Amino acid sequence: MNKNIIIVVVLGVLILISIVQAVQLTGLKSKLATGGTKVSTASQNTVATSAGNIGGQAAVPKSLQNLPNMVGGC
Repeated sequence: MNKNIIIVVVLGVLILISIVQAVQLTGLKSKLATGGTKVSTASQNTVATSAGNIGGQAAVPKSLQNLPNMVGGC
C-alpha cells in the first residue's frame, strides 16, 4: 500500500472525528443556552496544613497513619 494513501486516510478520519465533535459541542452549547442542561460544580477537599492546626501537625487520614517511614531506597 502506498504511504500517501495511508496518510490521506488517517487525515480523513481525523477530520471526520473533529467534525463530529464540533457538532456535539454546538448541540451542548445550545442546550446550555436554553437551560436544558444543569451545570454543577464538584466540591473540593482541602488539606489542612501544619500552620493551620492548633496542635502544630497536619490532619492525616486514618488509612495513612500506620505506614512505614521509609519504603525502599537506601
